[in-house]
Amino acid sequence: MIFVAYIIIVVYSIALLLIFMYALAQLNLLFNYLIAQKKEDFSEKFDFSNPNEIPFVTIQLPVYNELYVMERLLTNIVKLKYPKDKLEIQVLDDSTDESVISTSKQIKELQKSGIDIKHIQRTNRKGFKAGALKEGLKSAKGDFIAIFDADFLPKENWLLETIPYFKNSEIGVVQTRWSHINRNYSTLTRIQAFALDAHFTLEQVGRNSKDHFINFNGTAGVWRKECIYDAGNWEGDTLTEDLDLSYRAQLKNWKFKYLENIETPSELPIIISAARTQQFRWNKGGAENFQKMAKRVLSNKKVRFKTKIHGLLHLLNSTMFLNVLIVAVLSVPMLYIKNEYEHLKNYFYMMSFFVISSLIFFICYWFMYKNIYGKGFKNFLKYIATFFTFFSIAMGFSLHNSIAVLEGHFGKKSDFIRTPKFNINSVKNSWESNKYISKKISIHVVFEGLLALYFAFGMYSAFVVGNQGGDFGLFPFHLMLLLGFGYVFFKSIFTKA
Repeated sequence: MIFVAYIIIVVYSIALLLIFMYALAQLNLLFNYLIAQKKEDFSEKFDFSNPNEIPFVTIQLPVYNELYVMERLLTNIVKLKYPKDKLEIQVLDDSTDESVISTSKQIKELQKSGIDIKHIQRTNRKGFKAGALKEGLKSAKGDFIAIFDADFLPKENWLLETIPYFKNSEIGVVQTRWSHINRNYSTLTRIQAFALDAHFTLEQVGRNSKDHFINFNGTAGVWRKECIYDAGNWEGDTLTEDLDLSYRAQLKNWKFKYLENIETPSELPIIISAARTQQFRWNKGGAENFQKMAKRVLSNKKVRFKTKIHGLLHLLNSTMFLNVLIVAVLSVPMLYIKNEYEHLKNYFYMMSFFVISSLIFFICYWFMYKNIYGKGFKNFLKYIATFFTFFSIAMGFSLHNSIAVLEGHFGKKSDFIRTPKFNINSVKNSWESNKYISKKISIHVVFEGLLALYFAFGMYSAFVVGNQGGDFGLFPFHLMLLLGFGYVFFKSIFTKA
């Protein structure tokens, strides 16, 4: 029995240590972020008052069965301010449903008004989104390629604010920050926005300001066409083709420019099945890219050591869910081990140090939160509630996301499953009739329900372990896990917003 206990202790300790290392990396990014806030941007830019400095731009809109948002997307895109003779729009339409007809009709009307817009369709979905982008690139007239997913709504001046940064011939990508039109729709959208806000502030700025690897986020950014070709073009062998090409481009010494101050509004998934689809694709794709790119990053002699470390941790972002799941599941037997083996008391005192990981995340995310929502005691109280809600639900997703991560690391291939879009901003609007919603309940959901019960048992255990009236050190942790897994289970079963 003691042998099993030691195995549990070793695995638990390793997972805690990896989480701590990730927390330290986040803390370093926070320092980078705070320093970057104090620096002025002296980037050279194209002078758009000189017509000769205005480059030709191609906008690519990769879409697949986007019945509910296509009209909104095209209506918004054609409002972008840019010289008409220097702009073309490619609708890269892989759709297989009736949206093809309505999209084609709208495009023909726009063509009649003098807009250079093309409806490009393939006979197959080879390479999925990457394949569509690659196909469009063959006929793209622009030197620069702006990309928007169907749920993004760039503001009118978006091109005028991003394209000038390509004056610097070393810049291969300009990426903007996502904002969210339906942030306050529900608890689910608020915690998604919270997580993405952290990525688009601390992480993107923190990495970019020190010339570490960052990623094009698949949308709301611009590529230099030369950079795409030089990096080897789009490849569809991972589920996150954006992360893949980003690393290949930066390994070719292309620079990325991240613009925190330019927001690109977008729509968040409003039901948990849609969020699960998106999370699975992102996390599996992250693991796939670690397998594909880690060796290239480590072996590249031009990449600084610190940048290599940040790059590896970046590629391992999604793998943190696996470490969280391991710590969560083993925390219950660890509670019993702690109270059974007196001679291990010093070890557990030492392990309590790793609570600092949560404190680091709390501090890092507060700086992000106050920059967006402002300081003050009331906002701080709101932040505390948001942080613990986010942490709980994020842990509730850990089983689902860990399965995605393991599939990615072990090379199990799967199709690119798009995230259903809704075009809904208010809870008063109905989404139940959306034809793209998956009604199938995954077996993963059953295990999430069982894990909720398991952590309820962990809370009960706090009262009965040992002979000193219980041990409540892990009680808050198990409560958060119960709430997180319970939330994900309930919402998945009942498909509630």
